[in-house]
Amino acid sequence: MESATNLLQRNSLGSDKEAASSSANGNDLDSGVPSSGDMVNTPVTQSVSGNYDDDEDIFEQVTMILRKRRGWGAQDSLSHNELDLDLLEDDDDELVEEDDVGCPLPSTPEDTQLIEAEMTEVLKAGVLSDEIDLGALAHNAAEQAEEFVRKVWEASWKVCHYRNLPKWLQDNDFLHRGHRPPLPSFRACFKSIFRVHTETGNIWTHLLGCIAFIGVALYFVSRPTVEIQFQEKLVFGAFFIGAIICLGFSFAFHTLSCHSVEVGRLFSKLDYCGIALLIMGSFVPWLYYGFYCHYQPKVIYLSVVCVLGCLSIIVSLWDKFSEPSLRPLRAGVFMSFGLSGVIPAIHYSIMEGWFSQISRASLGWLILMGLLYILGALLYALRVPERWFPGKFDIWFQSHQLFHVLVIAAAFVHYHGISEMAMYRVTVGECTVPIEPITF
Repeated sequence: MESATNLLQRNSLGSDKEAASSSANGNDLDSGVPSSGDMVNTPVTQSVSGNYDDDEDIFEQVTMILRKRRGWGAQDSLSHNELDLDLLEDDDDELVEEDDVGCPLPSTPEDTQLIEAEMTEVLKAGVLSDEIDLGALAHNAAEQAEEFVRKVWEASWKVCHYRNLPKWLQDNDFLHRGHRPPLPSFRACFKSIFRVHTETGNIWTHLLGCIAFIGVALYFVSRPTVEIQFQEKLVFGAFFIGAIICLGFSFAFHTLSCHSVEVGRLFSKLDYCGIALLIMGSFVPWLYYGFYCHYQPKVIYLSVVCVLGCLSIIVSLWDKFSEPSLRPLRAGVFMSFGLSGVIPAIHYSIMEGWFSQISRASLGWLILMGLLYILGALLYALRVPERWFPGKFDIWFQSHQLFHVLVIAAAFVHYHGISEMAMYRVTVGECTVPIEPITF
């Protein structure tokens, strides 16, 4: 297609040629060529009307070209060819997503007028002072680049529908709406703590639980040695460390799971390792106080718990262990690890007397703790209640939140139970049974 300039130039050349031709015809008439009024006026009139028609056609072509022109944008480059213009004919309706369904990427608003105004002020200041400070220009450019990067990472985002999430973020298909999109920024992930989405309850339940256990641990450890001996602080410390690590890793995982595939997989493994450490830490105090006067079974059971805990951690480091399809396997692994305490519990109740331990409330609290853990694991594995009411528990009261609440409740119940056992040992005093040597 010819440009407007070429058409105008061609029109001008054509007009010059026609003018020269008309002049030549006039000379011929003056030189004696016979003519009449009708013979002279007819061709001139036809030539003039023909020129008007050509001018109107050219004007219409130029107008059409100018209407089809589009502004030069950042997406244009000299390397683009005519085939790229086909993109303009795409239907824009195909790019529009349903309300509250799409998973839009964060937007990065940029005030170009403000940037241009700032650069103009710097240039004016340099001109008025007869010099331009290149250092100031570089400094402003660096600040603008930093501000742009900050806007990119801190850009606003909207929650997504499950089907619009990338594959690595799809975990529970019974939760339909309210999912976070991928946020490839640690700052953006931590700022999402204060937004409402499917992970809000999971984040805050274990964050508050972690803070609560940190406070209890600091209070317990800070007590004077007269009240709590150093050995007891170490025994309870194993439980506190396991609980704080478990809840802290869980909080970090649910906060950063939307960062990227690699970060999500890493903190998923740490989350499962934290669960294994919590179970191990929970075994230490009650085995210590339960078999307080029986050294051999105490050492054996603690050794078995350490071995099972290490095996659980090794399984947790398996890449496929965090896949949604293996959710029942994860629940089964940690439930089996926790239920392994049934054997020492039976041994403990036979050795000390079942009804006497129930009356002392120590074994009863441990049983309640186990029931809470089992109930939480079952809800997690079966994804109840969202399985029964898909899309109704997207934000609150979903199975994972209930699991978190039950874990925290079980941990505090366990703390109360081992405190009762420790108080009983302090009240009774030293063991009357001689320490048994380890024999195999």
